[in-house]
Amino acid sequence: MRNTTERRFMLKHLELLLLMVLLPFGIAQAQEVGPQDATAPAVDSSNPSDSSAVSLDTALEVVPPVEIAPPGAVTVSDFPNDAGDHLLVSFEPSPDEALGILVYRIYRRTPGATDGTEEWAVVKTVAAGDHTEIVDGYDPDYLVTQGTQYEYRVAAVTADCREIPGEVTVAQVVGRGEWFHTEKLKVLIGCIIFISLIFYYFKRAQMCHELYLRPIPGIDAIDEAIGRATEMGKPILYVPGLSGIEDVATIASLTILNRVAKKVAEYQTPLRVPNRDPIVYTVAEESVKQAYMEAGRPDSYEANSVFFVTDSQFAYVAAVNGLMTREKPATNFYLGMFWAESLLLAETGSLSGAIQIAGTDAITQLPFFITTCDYTLIGEELYAASAYLGREPKQVGSVKGQDACKGIVMTLVTVGIILSLVDIFTGGATDPSKSLLLKLQGLVDVTSLE
Repeated sequence: MRNTTERRFMLKHLELLLLMVLLPFGIAQAQEVGPQDATAPAVDSSNPSDSSAVSLDTALEVVPPVEIAPPGAVTVSDFPNDAGDHLLVSFEPSPDEALGILVYRIYRRTPGATDGTEEWAVVKTVAAGDHTEIVDGYDPDYLVTQGTQYEYRVAAVTADCREIPGEVTVAQVVGRGEWFHTEKLKVLIGCIIFISLIFYYFKRAQMCHELYLRPIPGIDAIDEAIGRATEMGKPILYVPGLSGIEDVATIASLTILNRVAKKVAEYQTPLRVPNRDPIVYTVAEESVKQAYMEAGRPDSYEANSVFFVTDSQFAYVAAVNGLMTREKPATNFYLGMFWAESLLLAETGSLSGAIQIAGTDAITQLPFFITTCDYTLIGEELYAASAYLGREPKQVGSVKGQDACKGIVMTLVTVGIILSLVDIFTGGATDPSKSLLLKLQGLVDVTSLE
């Protein structure tokens, strides 16, 4: 076994030795010129008839670039229906566009400026064969200033990276702002109709005409809930939401609080109004005081009925839940803006057996109020509640006008759906010439222009 291993070791060393000896001879042999190369015929470069002759000067000759015409004239016009901060720039493409033009660069500068805009700057790059009209001013880095006259130049960029500039053109116009957006005429007509309806119902309400407002169960149940608390001799809990005074839902809640406090003052029922925001607390306190004065019972007002708890969200919720557990109010109002605490409040009130009326414009919290409260004011019903309770002419006229506008919109949507279905069954959906909806839209456009 040992002899076999030694023989293998010797053979490997012998192979390496032979390779080192023969390698220089092989390299020298490969570098020598073969006999077939030495006897190869020479090429006669002086003989023009020899097709195999290639001149060195001809091989090094550079092909001249193709002459390409520059882009044509540039036209600048004011962009319609803007504030004077856009310009409409169009140019004529090069007639040699097919000879290798890739893109067009639109340059702009402000002659005589000293703020850096006097240098040429690329405001837009357009692919060859694409549109030749751009709106200058959309790029925030190159804004158009109203009343400023600019110079424009268009350059064609070829495939070999050449830039062929066109003539410099002074803008024929400057940016001017319009007083009226002509494409918003339909919106203006709709606003006029909306305002006219509101003023019409204002006038009717002031003339003591009885205006019908559709009943909302949550608002109709407020008097019933206050009466139940009075019969049971238990307090009423009113939570005006957890948002600040800047929230529309909070303002609507404080308006309803004034109406509720007036009823409470008439029935001599205890009222509890905990607040999270200091400003909302101040406004709520004054609103309740005013309600007791309007009810003719200013001496019945309790200074501790409206109080500030804390500005911490869940600490406030814990305090209110503790109040519900201790005093067992017969009626709970949750009106305003709420977040994650909505279910905590409503579930605790539900366990105490109180009648609960909630209202918010927070869409994410509405499901929790709907499932745990007896009545829920959804969205704009919260805003309309003050008009329902107070029956003031301006508020009632506003609600009635809004309802009339909604009726008009619903009518137009219904007509549009009917016309769309007619187009589907009569083939107007695939053939524009048979579409009743498009014909009606064209009629409206012509009427609005007239």
